[in-house]
Formats: sequence, C-alpha cells, structure tokens
Amino acid sequence: MAHVTTSPCIGTRDTACMKVCPVNCFYDVPVSDIGAAGDGNILIINPDECIDCGVCEPECPPKAIVPDTEKGMEQWLELNRSLSAAWPNITRKGEAPADAEQFKDEPDKYSKYFSDKPAAR
Repeated sequence: MAHVTTSPCIGTRDTACMKVCPVNCFYDVPVSDIGAAGDGNILIINPDECIDCGVCEPECPPKAIVPDTEKGMEQWLELNRSLSAAWPNITRKGEAPADAEQFKDEPDKYSKYFSDKPAAR
C-alpha cells in the first residue's frame, strides 16, 4: 500500500506535503498551461518508494493525497508510478504558483489541464 497524488494537486503544487516525507518519494512532474506564465505543476509520489506512513496526507492543502487502496485509485497509482520514473525527485520545499488558489477547488482539472509533456520553463 502507498499514497498517491490526484487531480486536486494540479495547478496548486503546494510542497508542504513533500517537506514532511521521511523517504523523499515526491517527484516534480511538469504540467502544461497552468500557473504563472503557464508553468504550473503537479507533484507525484513514487508508490514503490512510499512507506505508507501517511504524514503527507494531512499536510496537503488541496487534499490531493489519498491511499492507493481507495476505490478508483488504479489510474492514479499507475500514473504516479510511471511518471515518477520519468521526472526528477524533489527534496526541497518550493513555492506554490502565484495563482494556485484559483485552481484549488476547480473541478475536472485532469481532463482540462494534465499533460505528461514538460512545461515551458
């Protein structure tokens, strides 16, 4: 069992969750067309590195981190697993995008904004 990040993280990219992770299993996955200057992000958890301690879950402001055993998490488990293999590990807290608050409660962010292609930097 592990935890995974889900759609509510898209566009908010608050790294408070990553800061408390004892095994540094968070990865920074660029997402297109979100955030200041179109370079918002979603954080990804490597489920093969996650020790299921759960300390990140209450630290996530948009409530985007859930156990992979919850119903409907198969898609997110595979997405977290595949993309964590492709993107760099992060270990330092960063700043959320300036416009993160406008994305916090927006519905259906995955179909609107998600891309596995790198954002312009």
